[in-house]
Amino acid sequence: MPVVKPTPTVILPQGRSAVAIANRTNLYCAGFVQYAPAPISPEIVGGEQEQEQRVYVEGDYVYINAGAQQGIKLGQEFAVVRPRGQMTSKFTTKKGWLGVFMEELGQLQVINVKERTSVALVTQSCEAILLGDLLRPVNNRVSPVERAEVALDRFAEPTGKQRGRIVMARDARELLTSDQIVYIDLGAEDNVKAGDYLTIYRPAGKGNLTSVENEEIARSQSKGFASDRFGGTKFSNQAQRTKDYTNTPGLFFKNEPATSREVKRHRPPVPRKVVGEMVILNVQTRTATAIITRIAQEVHTGDFVEIQ
Repeated sequence: MPVVKPTPTVILPQGRSAVAIANRTNLYCAGFVQYAPAPISPEIVGGEQEQEQRVYVEGDYVYINAGAQQGIKLGQEFAVVRPRGQMTSKFTTKKGWLGVFMEELGQLQVINVKERTSVALVTQSCEAILLGDLLRPVNNRVSPVERAEVALDRFAEPTGKQRGRIVMARDARELLTSDQIVYIDLGAEDNVKAGDYLTIYRPAGKGNLTSVENEEIARSQSKGFASDRFGGTKFSNQAQRTKDYTNTPGLFFKNEPATSREVKRHRPPVPRKVVGEMVILNVQTRTATAIITRIAQEVHTGDFVEIQ
């Protein structure tokens, strides 16, 4: 009796699901710069354990100064924010103020409603919550998803699209890397939107931490580099070339080095330095909150950004 071989089954690989760029913490704890004046809103005015507790975190019960008379409903959710003051930056070229920096501290849910006060449970805490922190309606945010990976072109030409600068980073950081939150001076008035990718760059030769330039190592012709007995020449082997006598026939060089500063001053335009990439998470009127997705080297506050 012939043996019937089973028909082979082909299992196709499952498509890779889209991966979110930002996790919940980066989405809801990033903070933002609010241009319009903050509306009057409920305020945290106490806590269940306030006799011995000054700060409140996830799992704690707090009291807010609004209740049924102010339209508070059982189960209502709020985001907790803290205005920190007017946002200024030496990097932006925009005229006027950028807005008020608002820290995002967490979220809470109302569990008991009185006439003029309510009790709420802190359901998420990014930072310690204090009395006086304000409440805002929860703004549901969706993270952009990763796009197909392409090599980061470190010498990419400008796109000619909107350009701005990193004016601040979360937690007052100055040297930045991947997965860190920054604030840029591009916003709704510049027609940017959440999910936009931006190139992070700086002009060639920029980015030193101090204002002191590296001096040239040595003059091209000076005495003292060789020993008195065995030295064959007076040249340093770590110096720039000597300058040409271009206008004096018969003489080609003189005892004067061509310095790096002079070479850079007379060169044609060179490529900008691409140092990373970011994605916008949240757009305000004059600013946006973004997350750095990848880097070629450290990113600085003050670096330039450009829509891809």
